[in-house]
Amino acid sequence: MALSIHSFQFNAFQENTFVVWDQEKNCVIIDPGCYDRKEQQELLVFISENDLKPRALLNTHAHIDHVLGNAFVLQSFQVDYYLHKEDIVTLKSIDSYAHVYGFEGYQSSPQPNIYLEDNQLLQFGKIKINVYHTPGHAPGHVVFHFKDDNFVVNGDVLFQGSFGRVDLPGGDLETLKKSIFEKMFQLPEDTIVYCGHGPETTIGREKKYNYIHQF
Repeated sequence: MALSIHSFQFNAFQENTFVVWDQEKNCVIIDPGCYDRKEQQELLVFISENDLKPRALLNTHAHIDHVLGNAFVLQSFQVDYYLHKEDIVTLKSIDSYAHVYGFEGYQSSPQPNIYLEDNQLLQFGKIKINVYHTPGHAPGHVVFHFKDDNFVVNGDVLFQGSFGRVDLPGGDLETLKKSIFEKMFQLPEDTIVYCGHGPETTIGREKKYNYIHQF
């Protein structure tokens, strides 16, 4: 595999944050959920000790557990911030409810300076990413498909045996099912799926066993 990937489990929601890098040490940071100083330092030390060069902050979507570290990452590295425009409302709403979840110290995320689009191709050094819009859990949810390396960072669309909740603002079961069956399940069956929570899985496993088939 030309690319490397490392995951961190951050904040009270046990959210998975990912760093993906190429052989030239270019890296992207996906869904930084680091909230407290200890978590922020864990991310910082990993990047420093591996001599990585951050090139972008990418959000699959803008629910609070996936963006708690946005401000920290952007202050630390001055990189471009990518988010789908349909999730701007999701991002802006966090200030009004962060305290309800116990995140009184939440640093408001800056607004993205680059909008993600369906079927977009991103490239940072030798990192190539196909972007697919996969709403249902959140209106602007996207997944990041690293086609050449046969894995996808899919946020909260698919989990091992399950799928993202649809009872939050902007969520919709039928829309999520369409994203799963028409986008995710069209990927090769041996594609590794890195999830926003819990362990990784494969497209083949989820096509066979996922609970979504019961709906």
